[in-house]
Amino acid sequence: MKKYILILISIVFIQCKTIDKADNIRENQNIAIVIHGGAGTILKKNMSPELELEYKKVLEIAVKEGYSILKNGGTSIDAVEKTINILENSPLFNAGKGAVFTNDGKNELDASIMDGKTLKAGAVAGVTTVKNPINLARAVMEKSEHVMLAREGAEYFAKQNGLEIVDPSYFYVENRYQSLLKAKEKEKIELDHDGKASFYDSNIKDSKFGTVGCVALDKNGNITAGTSTGGMTNKKWGRVGDSPIIGAGTYANNKTCGVSATGWGEFFIRNVVAYDISALMEYKNMSIEEASKEVIQKKLTRIGGTGGIIALDKNGNIVMEFNTSGMYRAAIDKNEKLTIGIYEK
Repeated sequence: MKKYILILISIVFIQCKTIDKADNIRENQNIAIVIHGGAGTILKKNMSPELELEYKKVLEIAVKEGYSILKNGGTSIDAVEKTINILENSPLFNAGKGAVFTNDGKNELDASIMDGKTLKAGAVAGVTTVKNPINLARAVMEKSEHVMLAREGAEYFAKQNGLEIVDPSYFYVENRYQSLLKAKEKEKIELDHDGKASFYDSNIKDSKFGTVGCVALDKNGNITAGTSTGGMTNKKWGRVGDSPIIGAGTYANNKTCGVSATGWGEFFIRNVVAYDISALMEYKNMSIEEASKEVIQKKLTRIGGTGGIIALDKNGNIVMEFNTSGMYRAAIDKNEKLTIGIYEK
């Protein structure tokens, strides 16, 4: 009798282990991550091979870092934060170290992050001494009762919570400063994402678009989206774009998708672009591909808005949609396939 009981226990144990293994496989199979480094008039003929390689290298390092966190069981929040940190620390992009200059010759940084499980969000605008604004946005989400903090108040909150503070000179990048001087000469606001009046670069004529963003899906099915930017060159009056505005530049909801936007901020704010994609999925049962095309290629284009989005749905499906000639982007999908792109095709 004891022999039969032991055999029965062994069978149950093996079956339980098999079920656990199957559950783990199901648990991990849809992890995915997608990033962007800005969208705009990015033409291969104006890009040097060396600079193109440099962009692709940083994009690859960033997306692989985020995916590594997910693959090792980390949360989508951690993956998004660490991935954006890499992009913020690179002078190639208009975020963190590479932020553009305001009319007053300052670097004013914006960022936001949203948790698709709880719908909690954090955002900061106009900060000038916080090394990594996305970290501060996360602190606002997790350590305050608020969603958005701005300028001096946000910086005071950053110090209270032990975030890394730097002298404003840390953000100085020579070619960004030269773009400000050029914009002032034109006596016009130079939009970071507008091909008609954008950042001047000797390697990318009349085009430099660097807002960064990331969307990730972890093993628990949680989606997080985040965005970080320096805004627009020569901006005045404390102008704030879409990047720190939840629903416009960033949105995440586990029921539908996560979105990070990059483009002419005023149009993205008016169209509530990031939320609109989620809403179309929830209320009209559109796929993430259908909803993204509807918003970026039709709604946004119809009113003159330019730019793009990255998005990731609850099943790990990835979209990188833009109505410009290029968008710095990279992704690792649920099948572990790496994609890196810059130009339209």
